[in-house]
Amino acid sequence: MSESRLRFVRRCAEFRDKSEISQLKRGLHGIYVLYKAQPSRKKKIYDVQYIGIATGRVGFRSRLTSHAKSKRKGKSWTHFSIFEVWGNVTNQEIRELEGIARHIYRRDPKATLNIQRGYERLRDVRDNKIAGWISD
Repeated sequence: MSESRLRFVRRCAEFRDKSEISQLKRGLHGIYVLYKAQPSRKKKIYDVQYIGIATGRVGFRSRLTSHAKSKRKGKSWTHFSIFEVWGNVTNQEIRELEGIARHIYRRDPKATLNIQRGYERLRDVRDNKIAGWISD
């Protein structure tokens, strides 16, 4: 067995068109991102609209299909990325990764599909006095 290049992410697919959802195998878990492509650009630009997770019995395919069918959310995104996690990554670890990503985008006005809140557990370990940090 070869050594993994990443601890959490097994593989990813980025900036895929919404029409490709049906090609996803059922039961794949991890973090996904919904984007809106900016029109008329020579170089494609994608604005993050939503960051979500697929855990438990609900995989990427189910979550993305649900978003695509939503009257409120369905038309506000055009592309998605998925980051599948390894089988030994727990649902709590997936939620933590999502929380960090949402925390980063919490003040981005273009990320509009969900209310981007800070990640409470990340706030618990925040120490902005970086001059006092020491290495372990």
